[in-house]
Amino acid sequence: MEFIYIAVDKNGIKRKGIVDANSEKQVVDFLKEGGFTPIRINKKKQSDILSLLPFKKVKNSDIVIFTRQLSSMAQTGLTLIESLNILNKQTTNTEMQNVISDLVENISEGRSFSQALENHKDIFSEVYISLIRAAESGGLMHKILARLADNLEASEDLQKRVKQALFYPTIIIIGVIGVIAIMNIFVIPQLSSLYDNLNVELPITTKIVVGSSKLFLQFWPIALVAVAAAYIIFAQFKKTDEGIRIIDKINLKLPILGSISKLSILDEVSRTLSLLIGAGTSIIEALDITANVAGNIHYKEAVLQSAKMVEKGIPLSKAFENQLIFPDMMIQMTRVGEETGKIDDSLERLAQYFQRDLDLKIKTLTQSLEPLIIVFLGVIVGFLIISIITPIYTLINAIQ
Repeated sequence: MEFIYIAVDKNGIKRKGIVDANSEKQVVDFLKEGGFTPIRINKKKQSDILSLLPFKKVKNSDIVIFTRQLSSMAQTGLTLIESLNILNKQTTNTEMQNVISDLVENISEGRSFSQALENHKDIFSEVYISLIRAAESGGLMHKILARLADNLEASEDLQKRVKQALFYPTIIIIGVIGVIAIMNIFVIPQLSSLYDNLNVELPITTKIVVGSSKLFLQFWPIALVAVAAAYIIFAQFKKTDEGIRIIDKINLKLPILGSISKLSILDEVSRTLSLLIGAGTSIIEALDITANVAGNIHYKEAVLQSAKMVEKGIPLSKAFENQLIFPDMMIQMTRVGEETGKIDDSLERLAQYFQRDLDLKIKTLTQSLEPLIIVFLGVIVGFLIISIITPIYTLINAIQ
């Protein structure tokens, strides 16, 4: 098997290469015999089709585990490189192994941890990197990592709960669409031929169903192209500034789902802002970074506008109040934090409040959707049954 090594020669010059060996120990012996001091040795990853599959990518759960374990190791007194090497051996995700190996290489070359993380901004968020930078200057790496892991876990848990709440109705709607399509393609055309042969007078509901089936069979290619074209146009529209504004505004106005969207944004903003300020980041910089995690253009602009006002000397609570998009609870809690000198604690308690309210909203959504879905299915199934059975029942009565 092949190993990639990084070593230093007698003159202190760093060398990188590939060597074929049976074990890592053989590589070490080979390098030492040549007068090299090994810095890092990794087994060369074999390129195959599996590396292209989505389960090989770094997930949010991988980052949470990485952060939590790194925090625990920092408390034990291990050096950062020692901790990263241990984590590299423990992780089973090959993509994450590559990331950790690159972090070790950059740190070994004299870069800071935050600078090494900046090479992987597609994996580590700006908030993550900023907190690590603050931890390096403040000397509280294990505490910052622990709070960062808590924040990542809370965000992941929130996303899971929202997805779980929407999973059941989504599956039901897809199932209903599938049943209606099967009925229109296979069942209703057969019954339509039967009705035509028997010269039965069809009720209005049956005419609607039969007519819909004929239209579906005749024009389904056009409908398919129209749906595809609409999807492409919508996807392009979503990327425009105007499209982002309109869609984000609609998301906030939706019944029930709009409230869930607002609460999830406020929870994320409060929690991230608390984390950054607690780590020693200035309020202005914390607001600029937090704006990127809002997930909604209107809240993002409100946070950025608040940062500009704070820069002019206006208190954060007053800046929030002037935006007209933040709730009174957020303004009052921020004001309390300013008066007590503990804005981060007030924002953390605020995030907990939003999370409890969000849990209640999600529970209400789940409980209210179940009877609505049952009624919806009952109406659809009942309409189809009446439309199909009524002509047959009429025919039987005529024969009697």
